[in-house]
Amino acid sequence: MPPLDDPRALLLALFEAAVQRALPAHNTAAYLPPPPAPGRGRTLVLGAGKAGGAMAAAVDALWPADAPLSGLVITRYDHVPPAYRARPGRIEVVEASHPVPDEAGLRATQRVVELTRGLTADDLVLCLVSGGGSALLSLPASGLTLADKQAVNKALLKSGAAIDEMNCVRKHLSAIKGGRLAALCAPARVVTLLISDVPGDAPEVIASGPTVPDASSCAQALAICRRYGIELPPAARAGLESGAFETPKPGDPIFAGHQVHLIATPQQSLEAAAAAARAAGLPAHILSDEMEGESREVGKVHAALARAVARHGQPFARPCVILSGGETTVTVKSGPDLGESSKAAPGRGESGKAAPGRGGRATEFLLGCALALQGQAGVHVLAADTDGIDGMEDNAGAIVTPSTLARAQALGLKAADFLDRNDAYSFFAALGDLVVPGPTFTNVNDFRALLIT
Repeated sequence: MPPLDDPRALLLALFEAAVQRALPAHNTAAYLPPPPAPGRGRTLVLGAGKAGGAMAAAVDALWPADAPLSGLVITRYDHVPPAYRARPGRIEVVEASHPVPDEAGLRATQRVVELTRGLTADDLVLCLVSGGGSALLSLPASGLTLADKQAVNKALLKSGAAIDEMNCVRKHLSAIKGGRLAALCAPARVVTLLISDVPGDAPEVIASGPTVPDASSCAQALAICRRYGIELPPAARAGLESGAFETPKPGDPIFAGHQVHLIATPQQSLEAAAAAARAAGLPAHILSDEMEGESREVGKVHAALARAVARHGQPFARPCVILSGGETTVTVKSGPDLGESSKAAPGRGESGKAAPGRGGRATEFLLGCALALQGQAGVHVLAADTDGIDGMEDNAGAIVTPSTLARAQALGLKAADFLDRNDAYSFFAALGDLVVPGPTFTNVNDFRALLIT
């Protein structure tokens, strides 16, 4: 672990510890069921998500060489691990668009449906599900088009809706999410391996729960659309109002005998980062893995806590590291283009962004934090998305230092102006403070670390 006098390297090491803990290669073996008896059934692998490529590679490497294995997993563009791309295994990995679905995702999802045909009770289906699967596993409900789904998805991304609210709407407008993939797999046995990117780790929220029961309703989906002013295509409104788009509910016999395993969670990654800090003699405190809210406002709250520690030694003595996770939201003020889910910031960012702003929820958190810290001595902050991509840009996040605002002012940059137009990426890029690891091939949500020396 780097020393305290190298805050940037130390924070980056903590981020790396969190990511490593969530990699499928490190977490899959304990949850794999035995293959069907020889001659008694086949094993089909299906799935979607930002970690899909790495999950497929892990299963392929761990599955017995003499046991039949095939399938299809959908992941985001450029999210196939290089080794698996260079030498594909028994599970096909297809890339598609995230956070807004595209034709590639639609075609791949149609192929997933085709692969479920003819399954028997002797067959085993391994479903590999991770964050991002809502957009990647895209098959509109009856009467809807891909353009309809794209329009609703874009409006949700810009609205500031929480991830569970967005996924409630998405699953009710889908022919495959909200437990419907499990229904397609019947009567085969289904084992779902999940990597969580949502506060609370609820399986029905992760990637809109394609293989698990859904307790939410069409009425709730309609209420969410009204709350955020989401305009629905006529067919979507009709399907929700009539209940025709209702999802399979808890207790439905199609889920009998199914197993669901969380193989990586945000809390586990925070604990890994805390353990790395403590091993180096630096006290570490985890606030929560479920923090939500507007990114800039959450940044202000973290800044207030850091200032209290730096100035008064309360509630923690310094030096120390404070860690948190969760999924914050960016409400885009204007602009047509969007990005990811309520996870990102504007412009081309995840939560939907509009020109001229660029960024994601991590950088918007940091800009709000920096303005509230006002150059507080001894406080350094890293925030990054554990999938390696904050919004739609090339960075995972960025770092704030005590000199952030002063260096910006010397360049003629007004931090408040950048925040006002949701342009945090451009702000930190100008300072050279972006964190750019590239895709990590996993996804356990936001990671935040505040170092107070």
